Amino acid sequence: MVANPNGKVLVFDSGMGGLTVAREIQALAPTLAVDYAADSGFFPYGDKSDEALRARLPVVAKALCQVARPDVFVIACNTASTLALEEVRAALDIPVIGTVPAIKPAAQLTRTGTIGLLATPGTVRRAYTAQLIKDFASDLRVILHGSIALVRMAEQVAAGRPVPLEAFRTVQAPLFEQEGGSEIDTLVLACTHFPLVRGELAASVPHAVNMVDSGEAIARQTVRVLSHTESTSHELGGHVWLTSPLNGQSRLIEVCRRFGYLGIDQVAI
Repeated sequence: MVANPNGKVLVFDSGMGGLTVAREIQALAPTLAVDYAADSGFFPYGDKSDEALRARLPVVAKALCQVARPDVFVIACNTASTLALEEVRAALDIPVIGTVPAIKPAAQLTRTGTIGLLATPGTVRRAYTAQLIKDFASDLRVILHGSIALVRMAEQVAAGRPVPLEAFRTVQAPLFEQEGGSEIDTLVLACTHFPLVRGELAASVPHAVNMVDSGEAIARQTVRVLSHTESTSHELGGHVWLTSPLNGQSRLIEVCRRFGYLGIDQVAI
C-alpha cells in the first residue's frame, strides 16, 4: 500500500452517511483530495424501488464525476452498492469502489455464532446481502432488521439535534426480539449513516455487542486502487456536490461543514 497516495476521491451517498467513509479515507491518507457528493434530491435510498435506483444511479454518478473530475468514485452506501455497483462501473471510465455489509469480519469476530445486521430495508431485502451471508456466514445465525427511521435519527444527531436514547432503544428492539436475538454478540452497522450514532446505539442495546462497519475497509481499498491509478487531478478537495437546491438542505450543509467541507454547489440531474 502506498503510504502517501495522490489523487482525488469523490465519496458518494444519498445523504450525509457517507461522510463517515470520507473521514476514514482522510484519516488513512491525508494527502488525498476528498470531495463529497449526496443525491439529496432522491434521499433516502433505503425506501426507493430497485427499478428507480438502478435507473438513477448511473446517471447521477456520471453527472457528478463530470463536475468533480475524481480519479476514484466511492459509493459510500450499502443500498446503492448492493443494487447497482456494476451499472455504475459501466457508466464511468474511472475505478468505482462499493460498500457492502461487513458480514465477513463480523463472522470472524462472533463467539456465540449469532450476528445482528442493522441496515435499511433495501439492504436487508437485497439478494447481494443474502449472498454475502451465504459466502461468509453460512454456518452462523444472522438476524436482520431494516430501519429508515434510524437513518433520519442519525442525520438529526449529526446536525446537533438530540434524539432521546429511548428512541434508539425502540428502533433496535425488533432486531434483538427476534428468535436468537439474545445471543447476538456482533452487530453489523450496514448503513454508512449508522456510525454517526455508534455511541447512541451502543448505549441503547439490551446487552453488550461488538459493532463493525465497512468504513476502514473502504479506505484501505481506496488507497490500494489509487496506488495503481494515474492521477489526472491537481485540485484541492473539500468540496460538496448536491443534487437538489441548496436552500432546502440546511441540515445537510451544516453537517458537511462540521466535517470540514466548506464549498457546496448543486449539480442539476
